[in-house]
Parts: sequence; C-alpha cells; structure tokens
Amino acid sequence: MALASRLWRFLPSGQNAVPGFRLPMRVTGGRGTCVQGLSGSKVAAEFWPQGRAHAGHRGPQVIGNPQAFKRSLIFSALSYLGFETYQLLSSSAVVHATAKVFRVEEVLQQADYLYESGETEKLYQLLIQYKESEDAELLWRLARASRDVAQLSGTSEEEKKVLVYEALKYAKRALEKNEASFAAHKWYAICISDVGDYEGIKAKIANAYVIKEHFEKAIELNPKDATSIHLMGVWCYTFAEMPWYQRRIANILFAAPPSSTYEEALGYFQRAEQVDPNFYSKNLLLLGKTYLKLQNKKLAAFWLLKAKDYPAHTQEDKQIQAEAAQLLTGFSGKN
Repeated sequence: MALASRLWRFLPSGQNAVPGFRLPMRVTGGRGTCVQGLSGSKVAAEFWPQGRAHAGHRGPQVIGNPQAFKRSLIFSALSYLGFETYQLLSSSAVVHATAKVFRVEEVLQQADYLYESGETEKLYQLLIQYKESEDAELLWRLARASRDVAQLSGTSEEEKKVLVYEALKYAKRALEKNEASFAAHKWYAICISDVGDYEGIKAKIANAYVIKEHFEKAIELNPKDATSIHLMGVWCYTFAEMPWYQRRIANILFAAPPSSTYEEALGYFQRAEQVDPNFYSKNLLLLGKTYLKLQNKKLAAFWLLKAKDYPAHTQEDKQIQAEAAQLLTGFSGKN
C-alpha cells in the first residue's frame, strides 16, 4: 500500500492533465527532471525544449503531446517504484542472512555449553537437527558428538559402528565446506582412525598416512591447539610400539610403511603440555608411559603421579587414574 500511494503522487487526477497542475516535489526520472512549483506548461517546456512553440498562445495548457508527457511521468514513477521494491527486497535478504548467522552462533554456543557440561546425548540431539547444514562449525561438532555417543557404555556395537561411519561423513563434509578449519582437519583424522577398526589392518595402515597429514595440517592452522599436538604424539607412539607382526605385514604391503620413535612422540606430548598445561589427563599418562619406554623412571613417575591425581570429570579420566596407579606400583620411583 505504501508503494502504491507513492505511485499515485506522480499521476494527474483524471484522463488529461489538469490546467495549472503542479508536481509535488523534485524527482529525477528516466526522461527528465520535474521541478516543484512549475506549471504543467513549463514542465512540458523543460521536457521538450526543441518542440513546437505556438507564439502568442496564452493559457496554462501543456505544450507538446499530452499523451507522451503522461507516459513519461508513468515511466518515471514506475522506475522509482521498481527501485523502492528492489531496496525493500535487498533489505529483507540482508535481514534474513543476518538472522541465519545469529541462529548458527546461538546453536554453537548451546553446543559448546553442553559439551563442556558433559551432556553427550543432549548435545547429539541438538546437533543432529542440523545434519544437512552447510556450516563447517556445526558439522565438525556433530562429527565429534556422534563419536562421543558411539563411545558411551550404553551404546550397542551395532549402533556404535553406524555412529562411527556417520561421524566420518559429517567430518568429511565439514572439511569440504572449509578447508581452513583446523578442527575439521583434526576430527576428520580422528574419525578415519575410528573407521579403521572396522576395515582391517591393511586399511588401517594405509589410512595412517592420511591421518598424519591432517593432524599436521591442523597444527599448522592452529599451533596453539594442544589436542591436535597431543594426537600427533599418539600417532607417533602408536607406530613406535607397533607389534613386530604388524610391522612385518606393513613391510609386505607397503614399500615405505609409516614409522616413528618414542622420542618423536615425547616431543609432541611435551609441546602439548607447554601450550596448555594439564589440559588432558591422557597427555599426562602418555608422558609417563613414554618416559617408561625410554627407561627414565624418575620422570615417568612424576607424570604418572600427575595423571593419577588429575580430577576425574569423565569416565575416561577415571580409567586413566586407574592405569596410572597400576603403573606406579610396578616400579620404584628411583631412576
């Protein structure tokens, strides 16, 4: 209605121009400029400065073709109306996009709160609603939540397998949407590792190269993420302690199978601890276990004791406490 009322302001009332008709304001149109306070004849003169002049003619009638003048006014008014409509639609699109951004941010805040609170199942139920999202931040969080639910003690083996593969799917999509997301690289690598448990030793070893590549990329994108650094240490530790029979299979299947050392693993665990001290009980445990492998019992005891005394917030923390306590009883605290 507001747009319609603006249109009528540009049109004369009646079929023909009314003598003495004055335009209400100065408006730039498609054909010329209408100026406030000019009579119809003077406006016409401005529109057609080279038109026929009837010398000696008196009166306020419009000089030129009245129908052409009216068409010009209508064209100007419709142009203005179209511009106003465009502005309204553009404004509406911006508002919609802004609201969408605010909505995503709100969901991310809720998700992070639930994650920090240990509400694994509630977090999954929140994020699964957005499984078709194009937002990488939502997708990698959904991959993480799916994996966490898979690891719950109440999850059946069949459900666990489904969730593990779904987690990989979400992580892959997150990476496709934003290759600059360190978290997408990290969780893609973690999920590939999980899937390897269902695909045999050959696939697991082959995936190791991909896993390492994405952990390294995550560290490159965010050198302050202690978890990515820790996971790179886990990768090194795993291949450093690979059983002889698996190593033999790897040598048969691959020309250059993945390998690492306990010294490399220790470097990553130490670096993770420097970036964020006491951030994760498992990093403390693995520092102790790595020092044990390197025959440094004094430092092993130091880190194992820290792992045993770490406040247990999760089931994993409790398991790490028990493992650290068991390892401490197996050797003297002296080097």
